[in-house]
Amino acid sequence: MRITLEVWRQAGPGSPGAFETHEVADATPEMSLPELLDRLNAQIVASGGEPIAFESDCREGICGACGVTVDGTPHGPVPNTPTCRQHLRHFREGDRIRVEPLRSAAFPVVRDLVVDRSALDEVVRAGGYCSVDTGTAPDAESRQIGTDRAEHALDFAACIGCGACVAACPNGAAHLFGGALLAHLATLPQGLPERSTRARGVLAELDDHFGACSTYAECVTVCPASIPLDAVAWVNREGMRAALRGERAD
Repeated sequence: MRITLEVWRQAGPGSPGAFETHEVADATPEMSLPELLDRLNAQIVASGGEPIAFESDCREGICGACGVTVDGTPHGPVPNTPTCRQHLRHFREGDRIRVEPLRSAAFPVVRDLVVDRSALDEVVRAGGYCSVDTGTAPDAESRQIGTDRAEHALDFAACIGCGACVAACPNGAAHLFGGALLAHLATLPQGLPERSTRARGVLAELDDHFGACSTYAECVTVCPASIPLDAVAWVNREGMRAALRGERAD
């Protein structure tokens, strides 16, 4: 299977970047996109060139580290699927594939296809936790949570923080990510004591690093964890609740 790749190359954050064209003549339909980049890097190194920098970790669709933009779509052509689970069987012999970093002002390019997604970490630091007493583990039934409530929380907690939602949004918004964080902790009793403080912190970080929600919902299509669009509404919902409560305890 012959594939032509246009890959973004950039030496560093302050350097200009450009696309390089390469051909992989021995690709197979079973290859994932990171495996295709591995094969290309082997060719580049064999010819004395500098390999393309890109990120990956588990390659099992769990961590989201592999995220890149493929033909203008974060992760690739298959909806709700991370880059490492996008396979060449979804392309055709002789296709030309353009691979570039996740594009967002909040994600500066570090090198080639690697971007700095630490802006998402700042959102997590601001509210992605709940304070609990440490010590002996409580009995499993000491704080009962109904199945429906638990499943609802887990739907939002499935977010892997890959950043594809931000790259897909014309405004570079992270409301799907931030809303998922707020929703799952506000749904469970463990997250209620710090609910208002969490909302204020998360919203402040969203305002500092990301754009306003465009309401176009491109984020939902590219999300590997299929986070529901309801998460976006939780951002304003939790923000309004925190504002109305002021400094009162939750």
